[in-house]
Amino acid sequence: MKKASSKTTVPAMRENYDFTGSVRGKYARRYAQGTNLVLLEPDVAKAFPNASSVNDSLRAQNRAHHLPVIVWQNGKVVEQPA
Repeated sequence: MKKASSKTTVPAMRENYDFTGSVRGKYARRYAQGTNLVLLEPDVAKAFPNASSVNDSLRAQNRAHHLPVIVWQNGKVVEQPA
């Protein structure tokens, strides 16, 4: 015969949360449209202090190789240099 566990289970959520009227995934599509995450290796990340410097570097690299640069803001193209 097995012994009963003396540990009490902690509920996943407290009972006082009220999700009445909420919608699951309401903003998921909008979030996915505006998100493009890239994981940099630690040695590469040390070279860039912030996201803006990474973007500037990538745009310069694209220009050097004559690749089109398209700048998006809020899901719309705001700049497309020739």
